[in-house]
Amino acid sequence: MRRQPKSHELEMNHRRVPLRTLAAAALVLAGCGGAGTATPPADTATTTGVATTVTDPSTTTSPPSTTTSTSTTTTTTTPVAVGPWHVEGRRYYFPVQPPEVASYRDEHHDYPATDIFAPAGTTVVAVTDGVVHEISRVDEWDPEVDDGATRAGLFVTIVGDDGVRYHASHLATVEPGIEPGVRVGAGQVIGTVGDTGNANLPHVHFGISRPGGPGDWETRRGEVWPYEYLQAWTRGEAATPVLPGE
Repeated sequence: MRRQPKSHELEMNHRRVPLRTLAAAALVLAGCGGAGTATPPADTATTTGVATTVTDPSTTTSPPSTTTSTSTTTTTTTPVAVGPWHVEGRRYYFPVQPPEVASYRDEHHDYPATDIFAPAGTTVVAVTDGVVHEISRVDEWDPEVDDGATRAGLFVTIVGDDGVRYHASHLATVEPGIEPGVRVGAGQVIGTVGDTGNANLPHVHFGISRPGGPGDWETRRGEVWPYEYLQAWTRGEAATPVLPGE
């Protein structure tokens, strides 16, 4: 598929005044599932170590296949690759590991979500225990068409045991063995940070929503503001997102 340069000139509508300043140059990032732009954080975030880019050494690029959008009735379990971020009994993890290399804001254009900026190849993990709902291993986004359903590029969506759906997109790779119907554990590696879809910079578009049917991308991309939960998970707190209507 022919890829076109990604636009740096789309309009951004921010929801809130940023509560946190973060790391990266003031470059422009397109879209994330809707018309708009996003700028990476301007200042460095507080770190607790000397970690820079962390890439899971076992992560490899899987052979291309068609986008999978149907959950199976049989649930299998993939081995959990234990990383240095694992803490016995922890129910929730920040989706990018280690959190020190990531930066994000309490804002997003058009709808609730968070763009988590991190170096390409950084590890992406399952936020909590659950079952893989949808994945895409093929970047089908075409800038000449700009179909909202394909803006996510490579992605993994998990329905947690807490009844909440978690969506991580713009990935560079999806971990082998991650397929619809597969059970994953909190903190398990599911992929790596990339810039597939309509992303211009490496980051993870992170969305929280009610579970829905395969392909309901407008809900899947986000309907709950993630910022306070991302902050809590970084602190090791077991904060379960509150869904609309609860």
